[in-house]
Amino acid sequence: MDFSYTETQTMLRDTLARFLADRYDHETRMKISRSSAGWSADVWTAFAEELGILGAPFAEEQGGLGGGPVENMIVMEQLGERLVVEPYLSTVVIGGGFAKRTGRDDLVGEIIGGAVRIAFAHTETQARYEWSDIKTTAQKQGAGWVLNGHKAVVRDAPSATHLIVLARTSGGQRDVRGLSLFLVDKSAGGVVTRDYPTVDGAVASEVYLENVAVGAEALMGGEGEALPIVEAVLDEATVAVCAEACGVMRQMHAQTIDYAKQRKQFGQPISAFQVLQHRMVDMFMELEQSVSMTLMATLKLDLPAAERMAAVSAAKSRVGKACKFVGQSAIQIHGGMGMTDELAVGHYFKRATMIENQFGSIDHHLRRYERLTLDDAA
Repeated sequence: MDFSYTETQTMLRDTLARFLADRYDHETRMKISRSSAGWSADVWTAFAEELGILGAPFAEEQGGLGGGPVENMIVMEQLGERLVVEPYLSTVVIGGGFAKRTGRDDLVGEIIGGAVRIAFAHTETQARYEWSDIKTTAQKQGAGWVLNGHKAVVRDAPSATHLIVLARTSGGQRDVRGLSLFLVDKSAGGVVTRDYPTVDGAVASEVYLENVAVGAEALMGGEGEALPIVEAVLDEATVAVCAEACGVMRQMHAQTIDYAKQRKQFGQPISAFQVLQHRMVDMFMELEQSVSMTLMATLKLDLPAAERMAAVSAAKSRVGKACKFVGQSAIQIHGGMGMTDELAVGHYFKRATMIENQFGSIDHHLRRYERLTLDDAA
């Protein structure tokens, strides 16, 4: 099987890589991350208007580049190499994923144009990684709905114009049926947010929904039928985060090699020590395995649900282990200075550590893979 990128995909990768190399170096990223907004509107506009990457996974008839999950993988890997904090994952991968699956072409157009930025408000404090464990409610009121609840650690909510809220319209707290999706303007009455920075330099919010009234048009997809869509979109997002992790690990590996060539001990660079050479080779092997597993999972996203989920969990557990090994090895070889704010590798390590648990920990995905494969074998 040929795993080579097409000419268009190669152009997408190279164009984005050049843009980020010219305009998103480590110092620029740190200024953006530490700003009051926590993201750059100018960079987002450039993504939309100069590069057109916000349309990478959308069909041409929707105004996109005619791509799909592979294009998301390409973009996310490049964003990972530069630790980009702008909300591509939340808006394009997740928000766009919901828009495509619920027939919201109007929303797709606004995403591609850069006018809409989305945060997915789904996690709740009691739920861990069980997406069906939802206390937030949406009750019918006339032709519309009234939403009440609390969503925790909503990544990219401070920069969002809209929230996609997962709420329960019927059933008990953990029922797999009875969940619905709602598109909510973040400025709507009753939406209260408490914003804060995350350890990896991004931003998130606690979102409180206090009698938030929305119209009938806010409902995305069928009432009470959201869970399969949520699982499909979050699987795609999980693979996209795996691709980001590959970019993060590639930089940690490269920066570690450069440092080892410069740092001298006992009169010679530490890169000459065989034990460190072996460690850096092991880092490279972990990276390459992660790249292969990510590509495999990306290519399996259109398979039946059980096969898709097993492939995604296999990739995420493998990538999570690699993030831990590569990150800890990079810091160990750099020594104490590896965790200082001045050195970029420490910031890559923080992002890698966050990725380990984003959309499910290593243990969670190992259990899910075991359950899916054993059920299939039975």
